[in-house]
Amino acid sequence: MKFAKQALLVTALAFAGSAFAQTPVTNAAINETEVLAAQKAWGDALVAISEANVQGGPTAAKALAEKVLDGAYGYNLGPVLFKPTLTQAPQTFRTTRAGALAYFVGGDANYPTDTGFALKGWKKVEISNAAILLAGNTATTMGNVSFTDKDGKVTVVDKTWEFKKDDAGRLRIVVHHSSLPFAAGK
Repeated sequence: MKFAKQALLVTALAFAGSAFAQTPVTNAAINETEVLAAQKAWGDALVAISEANVQGGPTAAKALAEKVLDGAYGYNLGPVLFKPTLTQAPQTFRTTRAGALAYFVGGDANYPTDTGFALKGWKKVEISNAAILLAGNTATTMGNVSFTDKDGKVTVVDKTWEFKKDDAGRLRIVVHHSSLPFAAGK
């Protein structure tokens, strides 16, 4: 059951916003429905990676995270401008797939401070966009993402994503910036 759910999730990520394109896309314009589907698939994938870690340990979580990265992010197109929430200098930015994988599941000696954001026991992810900017084959979103952990605690982050439609018609994350909201006086 769990592997069937994971396979469905990876398929959803790979084709979020596409029409299962077999030939080059002639209309690369992105619409809001595609963006919302890609965001939902990203949130569902984060929860699935957490669950894979609980059910099958770090190896299972890493295997699923690799599939998610390959299905959702544009590392196959070039560097992705990824600034995760909980990174620090000198490894604040993750422009490579290896850097993103380390952030999500840890276990990479090249990123010793990464403990695996996706392994934190997330049970629910909700996305609340302040705005979505559609511009041809790209779309940019800005808003909040709320993460609910296994104890019901909710963490809210500010998030900006930019999606680009690849030649097969799939939306790919090419910019992902996440930060904790500013708290005055702290």
